[in-house]
Amino acid sequence: MKRIFSGIQPTGSVTLGNYIGALKQFVELQNEYDCYFCIVDEHAITVPQDRLELRENTRKLAALYLAIGLDPEKNTIFIQSEVPAHTQAGWLLQCISYIGELERMTQFKDKSHGKEGVSSGLLTYPPLMAADILLYNTDIVPVGDDQKQHIELTRDLAERFNKKYSDILKIPEISLPKVGARIMSLQEPLKKMSKSDPNKKATITLLDDPKQIEKKIKSAVTDSEGIVKYDKENKPGVSNLLSIYSIFSHKTIGEIESMYEGKGYGDFKSGLAEVVLNEIKPIQERFYELLESSELDDILDRGAEKANIEANRMMKKMLNGMGLGRKRR
Repeated sequence: MKRIFSGIQPTGSVTLGNYIGALKQFVELQNEYDCYFCIVDEHAITVPQDRLELRENTRKLAALYLAIGLDPEKNTIFIQSEVPAHTQAGWLLQCISYIGELERMTQFKDKSHGKEGVSSGLLTYPPLMAADILLYNTDIVPVGDDQKQHIELTRDLAERFNKKYSDILKIPEISLPKVGARIMSLQEPLKKMSKSDPNKKATITLLDDPKQIEKKIKSAVTDSEGIVKYDKENKPGVSNLLSIYSIFSHKTIGEIESMYEGKGYGDFKSGLAEVVLNEIKPIQERFYELLESSELDDILDRGAEKANIEANRMMKKMLNGMGLGRKRR
């Protein structure tokens, strides 16, 4: 089986966009690939974090991984900071990275713009992300389109390492979801849905109360035309809602348009709220059950043990390749 690696930062609540763009496809991939799914808590500290919230959010994200349907018997689920090889390999890859290419990263430019003091980790975390992936002989990295640039850098660093030292790092391929890679804000449909959006009506999270979800969908921006039709350029709000409806209902956009022909946005939004809640309610029930159990910690312990064995094996090869320490057999 080919291997997949992916990770999500435990910062804030997981949005509908995160779920559609990443988590939902994880469940589909677990039957076809050897999957390593990581909670990348060390990436989170590139910006200030409350330590207690970070630890709580890390455990919550692990519970969500399982609640959405990831099977710990099929996947390796673990926390990044519990596998020290990640930061060690990240340093090795930092040393072959160039400042210019790191400064060109779109996310660095966005997060550092207008700030007086910026963490050096914010600049250098792409090599840590590369280490996350390369430690596991990863074949495919499923990501949202906002992370594509980082995976391209990962490929560049792997090729550079192999050329300069030993030819040991596998060059991973990028996998973007065909539908729903970019779910937009419910209030500003030309802007991506974001958990950091100050307007709480713009974003749905997986842990929102069902009444909140219904209310947010009903207040979503549409237009004055009153016709349920996909037209991304002229009807971005309705088109965004149609994309969400299609993903949760497993119907084509054309089928949904036919269902609501001659009906208004009120009926359409009510139908959308129903299909979204049908999927999210069981996830929430399983999430709270896991959060209160020792089962979650047992799964994370097993995941960390397996990930450490695999990562340390590659770490030894990288150290040998660069001539560090004594030769390891």
